[in-house]
Amino acid sequence: MNNIQIRGENVEVTQSLKNYTNQKLGKLERYFGKPIKDVFVNFKVYKVGQKVEVTIPISGMFLRAEETHEDLYAAIDLVVGKLEGQIRKHKTKVNRRVRESAKVIDIPFVTDDLNEETDDLVVVRKKTLALKPMSEDEAILQMELIGHQFYVFIDANTEQASIVYKRKDGKYGLIETN
Repeated sequence: MNNIQIRGENVEVTQSLKNYTNQKLGKLERYFGKPIKDVFVNFKVYKVGQKVEVTIPISGMFLRAEETHEDLYAAIDLVVGKLEGQIRKHKTKVNRRVRESAKVIDIPFVTDDLNEETDDLVVVRKKTLALKPMSEDEAILQMELIGHQFYVFIDANTEQASIVYKRKDGKYGLIETN
């Protein structure tokens, strides 16, 4: 986690509590493939129970969960579980939206038919894509969600068509149009 801001109301936030929170919330980074930039955590202690509230702003949306429990550490565990559920639900929704809407593009493949004497390219399959404005990070997330090696999108900053792709070394590349 790059920047975790922890506040306590009616409770002293100990280093042990900070470490535990950072460790548990750090597990959420595996869903994004990169460090989460900002996390806001608020601990509240009442006469009956203790409450943990976590807010994470990510790519134009907010992940937020809160949980009340007698044990603050148990509440942290429960909040992380809720956040994981929200992330999975969002990824499923994004996957479904990508599959349902798209534009037709032609992907040519060279035929290897020895009976034909022509070297013409033949389209053997057409695929539909939904091109919507998004950041490079969101495009990479979309690409990973659908399990492809590349993803075509409209760059939200330049408003031009761009392509992110997975390189053989496991890193990502970007092709921009002008």
